[in-house]
Amino acid sequence: MDAELLSPSLLATPSRTVNLDGASNFRDLGGYRGRDGRRLRWGRLYRSAHLAHLTPQDLVALQMLGVTRSADFRGMAESQHLSYSWPQLTRHALVVEPTVVQRAQAMLEAGDGLTPGKTEELMHDTYRSFVQVYGPRFAQFFTLLQQGDAPLVFHCTAGKDRTGWAAALLLTALGVDEEQIMQDYLLTNSLFKRPTQIYGDMSAEVLDVLWRVQPSFLMASVELARAQHGSVDGYLTEALGVDAAARERLAELYLTP
Repeated sequence: MDAELLSPSLLATPSRTVNLDGASNFRDLGGYRGRDGRRLRWGRLYRSAHLAHLTPQDLVALQMLGVTRSADFRGMAESQHLSYSWPQLTRHALVVEPTVVQRAQAMLEAGDGLTPGKTEELMHDTYRSFVQVYGPRFAQFFTLLQQGDAPLVFHCTAGKDRTGWAAALLLTALGVDEEQIMQDYLLTNSLFKRPTQIYGDMSAEVLDVLWRVQPSFLMASVELARAQHGSVDGYLTEALGVDAAARERLAELYLTP
């Protein structure tokens, strides 16, 4: 590996995944090829599931990585139920309310059979809402990113849907191609540890849809952004305010020289 791709915080070759006892799906976005062939810097941008169950050893690991900021995309009830206040992390609440589990439970309570196909459509609706409803929250995320390059982790509850869309937007803004973006998105299926709690009478097949990611989920957001703004790049510029100056700032902070 080229020397410039090595993380300044690690002595060995950097790893995509960061193994923590109290959080899953925690990974480094470093190394992806972006704008002008420049790579994302290792040890600057991390994505994860929620951080409420971090152990003392996990906190030491994050301290060694230099992570001092978190962007929390969870809804109000989620962040209250699984709250965290770690002295070393400045938490920024970027509230995107969840809908898919609540809607699925409501359908079950109403006696409406919840099939994997219906659950997939609920997931597609959820991803469309990221574009239609929650653009301002993702715009805030980009404002936060431009404030400095102190290592940051962004997350929701599972680190797969809201976090997945945020990662796709960020990688797009940094010039990463669609193939690499999808590869990063699908890593959730091997890294996320499912919760053990029971969700009503949901079948194993329905839970498989809820707790995994599929290309069509991310594409539901992408296709709506394209329909409304011509491309995800257009959506970034027109809806989120991530213009040429903002992209230059992001490249300066997060891409190798």
